[in-house]
Amino acid sequence: MNAIIDIQGIYKKYKESEFFSVEDVNLQIKKGAFFGLLGPNGAGKTTLISLLCGLIKPTTGKILIEGKNYESFEKQIKQNIGVVPQEYALYPTLSAYENLLYFGSMYGLKGKELKKSIDYYLDYLGLKEHAHRSIQSFSGGMKRRVNLIAGILHNPSILFLDEPTVGVDLQSRLILVDLLKELHKKGTTIIYTSHHLHEVQELCETIAIIDKGKIFALGSSEELMEKTQTTNLEAAFLALTGVNLKEHE
Repeated sequence: MNAIIDIQGIYKKYKESEFFSVEDVNLQIKKGAFFGLLGPNGAGKTTLISLLCGLIKPTTGKILIEGKNYESFEKQIKQNIGVVPQEYALYPTLSAYENLLYFGSMYGLKGKELKKSIDYYLDYLGLKEHAHRSIQSFSGGMKRRVNLIAGILHNPSILFLDEPTVGVDLQSRLILVDLLKELHKKGTTIIYTSHHLHEVQELCETIAIIDKGKIFALGSSEELMEKTQTTNLEAAFLALTGVNLKEHE
């Protein structure tokens, strides 16, 4: 497999914790994949995404992004990835346009190239007429759209999305999903976490399920449903993780 992400024996334990948040994860993600990462609250999803983005370091193990490690190639890797966090990574008193100018400049974009990219995505996501309004006046769905644009302005080869449609209205969800499909069609590798399992079933070619820090199921929606003798991903997920409330982390 032509792996764009290669995770080799990763463990992560935070200083204040008795337990590993991520434990013995080995995973290869192929170039151009639309890859879903699912798990109950506190299962280790956000920790694993943070490790892959270079935001935190593993306790032990190795992560290769396009064949490179963060220890030697951190700046180069971060130029080639896009990150859309669950929390809004935006400055509330600045306008949408000012926010995007700032985030674009962080990736080395400038001048006409940057403005052209901002104008394109604002128009695509129906925000052109709101470009110069402050972010604090935006609805949740509008903020989500700007949050996504901030992560893709530099055309990353890998895009990490942590709950990108949480709390948004149906119209915003549809337009966000449409853009993600378009990016994937153009060759972007997408790593996607969401509690909207119908969304994951619609978008993701391969899905990993993590619980208590360990990957314990991997396959397509169809394979996971076949394994659990269920008819949709939500039922398969419950069959694999259990129906009881989770208390870890």
